[in-house]
Amino acid sequence: MTDRRLAVAAWESLFRAQHELMNDFEQDFDGDDLAQAEYDVLLTVTRGEDQSARLRDVTANMLISQPSVSRLVDRMVTRGLITKCPDPSDGRGAIVRATEKGASAFRRVATVHGRTIAERMAVLSDEELAQLKALATKLRGL
Repeated sequence: MTDRRLAVAAWESLFRAQHELMNDFEQDFDGDDLAQAEYDVLLTVTRGEDQSARLRDVTANMLISQPSVSRLVDRMVTRGLITKCPDPSDGRGAIVRATEKGASAFRRVATVHGRTIAERMAVLSDEELAQLKALATKLRGL
């Protein structure tokens, strides 16, 4: 059986590290008109074929509720960052596609954000990064 104290201590350390990292990463979005949540939507969308993704896949990758994702997507459509149309293979679903404006905004922030992530994670060796990825995946049940 897992040592309860060790489990709690490990969780607290993980939680605090994640919180500190997220605070650092938020600075990548200061002074930019692209919010971090919009970046997260565009991250999923730009990785898809034709820079598009099903709305349910976007929702699954977000850390906010489905209604919040729907409102965010609608705001992004209004801002011209993405388009949204019915999913031809699922009448209840929708396809979200990055516009040139959205893809350009994503690339602009991704350059800075990727550099910040790499710099912050550089305290770990490649072996440790691989181990961290494996452990995080295992914790997520994937």
